[in-house]
Amino acid sequence: MPLVVVHGFTAEGFLYAQTLSRLVSSGFKVVAIDTAGHGGTAGLTGGGGGDLAGYSELLGRVIDHLGIKRAILAGHSMGGRLVTEYAANHPERAIAVLLVDAIVGEAWDRRVAASRVAPPLMLATGAVLLADTLTTLPVLKDRTQAIKLGRLWAPVWLHNMRRPWGILGAGVSILRSGPSRWMLERLAEHLVPVMVIHGDRDVAVPLQTAKDAARRARGELIVVHGATHSWPLKDPDTMPAIVADLLADSLGEACRVAVTQEGLPLDVDDLGQIEGVLCERGALVIELTPEIRFERVRVRKGTPRYRWTRSWPR
Repeated sequence: MPLVVVHGFTAEGFLYAQTLSRLVSSGFKVVAIDTAGHGGTAGLTGGGGGDLAGYSELLGRVIDHLGIKRAILAGHSMGGRLVTEYAANHPERAIAVLLVDAIVGEAWDRRVAASRVAPPLMLATGAVLLADTLTTLPVLKDRTQAIKLGRLWAPVWLHNMRRPWGILGAGVSILRSGPSRWMLERLAEHLVPVMVIHGDRDVAVPLQTAKDAARRARGELIVVHGATHSWPLKDPDTMPAIVADLLADSLGEACRVAVTQEGLPLDVDDLGQIEGVLCERGALVIELTPEIRFERVRVRKGTPRYRWTRSWPR
C-alpha cells in the first residue's frame, strides 16, 4: 500500500526514518519525498519565493514520475499543506490524507494573513518552532533515542547551513500562500477520507487550526495529548501506533475501498497484487523498492509515549 510522506519546514524525509521503518514493517510502501530546497532536492527556479502551490505541483510531478497511481498521503507541518493542496487538485489519487500538525485551517490562515501586515508575528512563530526543534531531543527521558535522533539531525542542520536559500524560499512561500479553506472543503466534496492528527501543546500551529481543518474536510480529529509540534520526531512509536489504530476502522476501510475500486476482491491480502493495481506497470517506485521479506523484518517497536483521543468535529 503506497504511503507518500512529506516532511515539515527545514526538515527532510530522512529525519523520520525511525517512524517510517516501523510503517514499512506493517506492509506499507513508504515513499518519503524531500520537497524543493530541502534534503537532496534542488530549490524551485528563482529560489522559491512564490507560494506553496509550486511546491505542491513539484510533489505531484514526483508522484507521477515514480508511477504511483493512488496512495495514502501524509504530511507533517508544511508537508501537510502540500499534500492537502495536491489531494484537493487530484482527489482521485488520494486513498486517504493524514495531516500531522499541518499548517492548514482557519486559525493558521488568519495568522499568515496577519503576518503580511505585521511581519514580526511570523517571526515569533518561527522562534517558537525553533525552540520546539531545539527541545526535540529527549535527553532526559530517553538518552538512547536522543543519540539516535541527534545523528539524524546533524547532517540536516549542516545541509541547511550550507544551502540556506532553499529553506528561505520555502519560508517566503509560506508567508505568500493563500488560504487553505478551499482545499479542505474540496476534499469533503470528493469524499476523500481525512485524518487530522495534532498535538494539544502545539503552540506554533494551535490545536484550533486542526479542529477547523477536520470540520471543513469532514474528517476525523486525533488529538495527541502532551505533544508539541515536533512530536513525531520525539517519539517514533506513537505515529505507527495511531496508524495501526486507524487501520482497524476508518483508514482500513479507505484502503479496502481503494483496492476494490481497482478491481481486486474485498478480502485480498496479497501485497504484490495490491502494489500492482496502485502503481503503474513497470513503475519506477517498484524498481527502487528493495526486496523485503516481511516475515524476516525485525523492527524495534516500543510503547508509545503519548496517548491520543479520536473525535469527529461538527
